[in-house]
Amino acid sequence: MAERRIRVLVAKPGLDGHDRGAKVIAAALRDAGMEVIYTGLHQTPEMIASTALQEDVDVVALSILSGAHMTLFPKVKRLLDEQGMGDVLVTGGGIIPAEDAEALRDIGVGRLFTPGTTTAEAAEYISSWVEARDAAAAADAPEAG
Repeated sequence: MAERRIRVLVAKPGLDGHDRGAKVIAAALRDAGMEVIYTGLHQTPEMIASTALQEDVDVVALSILSGAHMTLFPKVKRLLDEQGMGDVLVTGGGIIPAEDAEALRDIGVGRLFTPGTTTAEAAEYISSWVEARDAAAAADAPEAG
């Protein structure tokens, strides 16, 4: 049986019109063997959560350079949780101060990547996170018998 590919939604929430980084990470994750859905610019948190549900993704990666990360990350996370998608990794990157990244981690957002992070590092983090989540789910699943 073929191994399931990790499904990642790369999204650009808000009014931020700078999408080069999102396109670079989308291509890098594709090159790493992941299935990537890119939403394009100017997505609302509701649009992102709806697409995540429709596409049955493992990961939502937000690219935010506008400074609105303390509003947009929590809202996307909350909407995913409300849709029963609490096991989806919310991660991403942009210009995010360390203290803000820590506060976002406290509400369940994963690692956030800032300028200088390699695409390989981001891909490895996502792969490791999904592998750990899937292993934990398999360990919790009742045995077929």
